[in-house]
Amino acid sequence: MTDDPKTLVSTSWLADHLKDPDLRVLDASWYLPTENRDPEAEYQAAHIPGARFFDIDDISDRRSDLPHMVPPVEKFMSRMRAMGVGDGHQVVVYDGAGLMSAARVWWLFKLMGQDNVAVLDGGLPKWQAEGHEIEDLPPVIRDRHMTVRVQNHLVRDVTQVSAAAKLEDHEIIDARSAARFRGEAAEPREGLRSGHIPGSKNVPFNTLLNKDGTMKSPEACREIFEAAGVDLSKPAITTCGSGVTAAVLALALHRLSKSDYSLYDGSWAEWGAFPTLPVATGEN
Repeated sequence: MTDDPKTLVSTSWLADHLKDPDLRVLDASWYLPTENRDPEAEYQAAHIPGARFFDIDDISDRRSDLPHMVPPVEKFMSRMRAMGVGDGHQVVVYDGAGLMSAARVWWLFKLMGQDNVAVLDGGLPKWQAEGHEIEDLPPVIRDRHMTVRVQNHLVRDVTQVSAAAKLEDHEIIDARSAARFRGEAAEPREGLRSGHIPGSKNVPFNTLLNKDGTMKSPEACREIFEAAGVDLSKPAITTCGSGVTAAVLALALHRLSKSDYSLYDGSWAEWGAFPTLPVATGEN
């Protein structure tokens, strides 16, 4: 792969730059409730040297009943300052799954107008497998102001997604597993209907990844999107269970030099809970 500090960097790139004074590494590990894992406890036990823990559930809009919705700008700025992350920093985000929740934080930084942010390809598992250093020490924090310029075109709400589904002027791409998309498997969150947004296409996020958790080449990702029936000439809206793995699709689209993509923040946690919104099952 080609290292790109605005999208995706390799473990060797991070090892070479780990001591750069303006590098900030974030552990954005997050897991489904059914996995019974504590990402913060795992971070405290072992993380990449100097990494800060980015709590996806905490750095969110806690006023919403939906999980980890985009936080208010003021909250994001405050949390980043407390973590010593600000203007002029190169940010690298990783997670304990390989490449899953880190993409959500990459997208959130992009939404907030921060461009110098990349996901660590293969994440913590690849870093450790290669024998790179880990530690259990807290990071040294120094305040740094962050300037935020929200890029509203990168996010969509339920009204916008509903309109896009009716007009069929966007490609709505669902990152959940095929069984969940078809409505054959129960949702991990209680109270949600099974199925998908009518007219949406299914690209399970893990189909874009290699066995070692790294992302496939842009050419391979393009083929996967097209094989799923995605018309890449249309604007794209990515969705998933709660807006986390939808960002993996967003990252892949960005690597295809596609700029007209956005993420449905509420995703199926919102759509599947509304009895008045239409739900499709099966392949289409």
